[in-house]
Amino acid sequence: MDWYPLINSLRIAAVATVVVYFAGIGAAQLIARLPRTVKALLDVVLTLPLVLPPTVVGYLLLLVLGPRRPVGAWVLETFGIKLTMTWYSAIFACIIVAFPLMYRTARGAFEAYDDTLTDAAQTLGKSRAWAFWHVQMPSCAQGILAGAVLAFARALGEYGATAMIAGYTPGQTATVSTTVYQLWRTGDDMLALKWVLVNMAISAVVLLAMNWLEGRARTQGGTK
Repeated sequence: MDWYPLINSLRIAAVATVVVYFAGIGAAQLIARLPRTVKALLDVVLTLPLVLPPTVVGYLLLLVLGPRRPVGAWVLETFGIKLTMTWYSAIFACIIVAFPLMYRTARGAFEAYDDTLTDAAQTLGKSRAWAFWHVQMPSCAQGILAGAVLAFARALGEYGATAMIAGYTPGQTATVSTTVYQLWRTGDDMLALKWVLVNMAISAVVLLAMNWLEGRARTQGGTK
């Protein structure tokens, strides 16, 4: 059994999760402080990939990153790097589809945060940046970690957008999701089932991690 699809899926999901972790926290922190009308508008824009069909996300990415499209053509001409039909092409798709989960979870954690704690830190001579990293982030850690776990799980299971922008090439762009589809399409049900079981096992681990984080949050909340 060739384990490349699993290794590829894990590295794609890991890179995408790191990107959306910081991007989601930054966007959530910024938007949480904006006026309600502006917040509502930006919230719709940033959350849209969550409700769009993955194939639509993939198509839009191809319109931007394709070798004959503005960004894709410029990168190819300038750096000689092709942004589609490579293993790292799937990272772009996973970032787009996983970002809303990280953003919304982090925003919810920030909105539930008691701003008087930051005010108290500032009265002690601490900067707002110091208060963010040393007071607000630890207070919101459970929600932010939950968002990161959800984002990783979403990136790991992504198929539609990934299939469109990265395609399926064994040993090069194959992921667990695209491999299952290709094995089913070619009639290799037994091997497809093995990959389904691998995916289910990983998903179970992710759900256990989510339950553990939620349990810790409830325990800490009950002891305060």
